[in-house]
Amino acid sequence: MTLRIGVDTGGTFTDVCALDERTGRFHIRKVPSTPDDPGRAIVEGVTRILDDIGGRSLEEVGYFAHGTTVGTNTLLTESGARTGLLTTAGFRDLLELGRGRRPSLYDLQADKPAALVRRNHRLEVAERVRHDGRVERPVDPDQVRVLARRLAAEGVEAVAVCLLYSFVHPEHEQQVAKILAEELPDAYVSLSSDVLPEFREFERLSTVVVNAYVGPAVARYLARLRTRLSELGLTAVPHVTQSNGGIIPFEAAERTPSRMVLSGPSTGVVGAAEIARAAGFGDIITFDVGGTSSDVSLVRDGVPKVTSGTEIGGRPVRAPMLDIHTVGAGGGSIAWIDPGGALKVGPRSAGADPGPACYGRGDEPTVTDANVVLRILNPEHLLGGSMPIDAEAARRAVASVAGPLGLDVLDAAQGIVRVVTANMARAIRVISVQRGYDPRDYVLVPFGGAGPLHAARLARELGMRTILVPETPGTQCAAGLLMTDIRADFLRSRTVDITDGTADRAATAIAEVYSELADAAREWLDAENVPEDRRRLERSVEMRYSGQNYEIPVEVPDADLTVDTVVQVRKRFAAEHERLYGYAAHEDAVQAITFRMRAIGEVARAELVRSPRGEPDAGAAVATTREVYLPECGGFTDCPVYDRALLRPGHRIEGPAVVEQVDATTLLLPGDVATVDELRNLVVEVDQ
Repeated sequence: MTLRIGVDTGGTFTDVCALDERTGRFHIRKVPSTPDDPGRAIVEGVTRILDDIGGRSLEEVGYFAHGTTVGTNTLLTESGARTGLLTTAGFRDLLELGRGRRPSLYDLQADKPAALVRRNHRLEVAERVRHDGRVERPVDPDQVRVLARRLAAEGVEAVAVCLLYSFVHPEHEQQVAKILAEELPDAYVSLSSDVLPEFREFERLSTVVVNAYVGPAVARYLARLRTRLSELGLTAVPHVTQSNGGIIPFEAAERTPSRMVLSGPSTGVVGAAEIARAAGFGDIITFDVGGTSSDVSLVRDGVPKVTSGTEIGGRPVRAPMLDIHTVGAGGGSIAWIDPGGALKVGPRSAGADPGPACYGRGDEPTVTDANVVLRILNPEHLLGGSMPIDAEAARRAVASVAGPLGLDVLDAAQGIVRVVTANMARAIRVISVQRGYDPRDYVLVPFGGAGPLHAARLARELGMRTILVPETPGTQCAAGLLMTDIRADFLRSRTVDITDGTADRAATAIAEVYSELADAAREWLDAENVPEDRRRLERSVEMRYSGQNYEIPVEVPDADLTVDTVVQVRKRFAAEHERLYGYAAHEDAVQAITFRMRAIGEVARAELVRSPRGEPDAGAAVATTREVYLPECGGFTDCPVYDRALLRPGHRIEGPAVVEQVDATTLLLPGDVATVDELRNLVVEVDQ
């Protein structure tokens, strides 16, 4: 078995990347996504790429990984299962009450999203556990059986169970699960003590409800895809990406789909961090632009930042995930005019069907259409000639907003590009400036089908001086699947006070928690058959000053948990608090709240092969010249169009220029200078 395959499903295209381990060569293929059945595009893409590399067979594939948005899309479109909820008596309406925060501070008419569980499907269990785990009122099995039968009579397909303080006493939820298995054997049951054994009742409740709501759809999708691949000859265990950037087998993912909400974008960040680190850049901002959105993330010292949760469609989802911020600014984002007469772009997208007007089926103006009108994108074809482009349809679509704005078509198209660039810049400021990081200190790494297209203008907007365009940017998320490890996160909430006089007791308590987490992590690694020499455990803890309501994550050294270790962790917390907020209260009591352990099983990754640099003259790689509309040059200007496949390490390109390849197009503005490095990345020095 010499082939490794990664597949990423996007809103417009499904990307497939294959590595032939015999030759060390990457092969890529993009096919239109099939939203009605994402698995159909996957099978088509895999079949085509196997044909591309010599009629190979799925039986030769020893590694198969997949990034999917099925769970996220199910949640956003509210097309999940009919779900029931069993919760502690008195907490039936917490799902709707939520937090006392306005979704939009100055909008008095703003509504919260509707609850995913109807009120008559939310039932109360007469049980009670105290905050310290003491049982005040045990579960009544007969009562739970009655509630289960009520849910069965209502035809629920999934049941979420969230009992008060189950993160310190999970036994009550486990009792309920046994009864549900007897009364609703076909239902998808999700326990909060399994999905999120963490404090904060509303977030835990919201997460387990989301898990149950999308669970049946995700489980059916993965099971169906697993069967299809098996019938085609795949014998390797297929894996799927989690939001934390790691992969797990399909069957394990079916139990916790809430941990897959960022399944697709996460591997792009992991792969970009790996490529940039190999190229000598540890501090980067990733910029992934697909058909419907832009996903941005910040990487420091080669390590992607991790967060403990996000909101999807206004609903909190708590799970370990890469810190990725998403805005509706992609190639398929639709331009429109608001009631005040201002040009807007997104968040609505043309998606895969009908797609941008230039693809021949849609008629609304998109970012892709604007780039075709400006002739930055090839006005005749994309995907190496396999997708014809209707430039006149793109022009008609952009004209539909140009007229009302009193602009000619070219100015309207450039306006669309300016607006979407501003939207993208705002997204990057959220994960950089608003969190104390200066984007000028980072290298921009664009990928996705439209990332390199907008990178030069975005870098100027943010004052960033360097851009690193990977070798296959349009399929970076799929390629990233070949560069990630299997991972699982384990956590426990337990309040441990850390003061000068209690460091010894704190060390004992913390060591006890991490011992429990390590046992769970090793059990999981055993189940995944990870060899001892490929195992790694990483520890972190969320801390706060006593009286604060939110915590800061801090890494815990890989050493025995002694008093010295606890003191070191406290110092790290103070330093991080000062970096974020400008001060540290060194005399105040500190609390450790949630303890986390990441289990990592290292897999054989795709190797990045270096090639020696040659002469700087890239003239042999010029495929043609094209008039491109660039306001920076005063209008249309002749630009050399380079074939990325013909570029070799050492080649040097001066802007303005366009670099085309099968999966993406890169624009260099006047003054920009790009060099091909030993890893065949384009390293662009931006003219400021």
